[in-house]
Amino acid sequence: MNAEHLDRLAGLTQGDISAVIQMAWEDRTSFETIHERIGLSESDVIRLMRSELNPSSFILWRMRMKGRATKHRALRSPDMKYADRDIADHRRANC
Repeated sequence: MNAEHLDRLAGLTQGDISAVIQMAWEDRTSFETIHERIGLSESDVIRLMRSELNPSSFILWRMRMKGRATKHRALRSPDMKYADRDIADHRRANC
């Protein structure tokens, strides 16, 4: 892991870490929204999840996220009826 990734992760508060974990588990919140809200890329989120979750929980999360179209805006169907930005705004306010 390079210094830039470590700096981004080290600068997070416990509230930020909690928000990232919550948004990462949420199917409807895309990695792009996490990047807009917290400033972490998809690879940063994976690193954070690996360090914060139990190994078995991390494996379950990775299996769940692999190939999930809703985690990437570009892969989503245009027929989706919700905006992940609205969900992230609502959740962020509760942290």
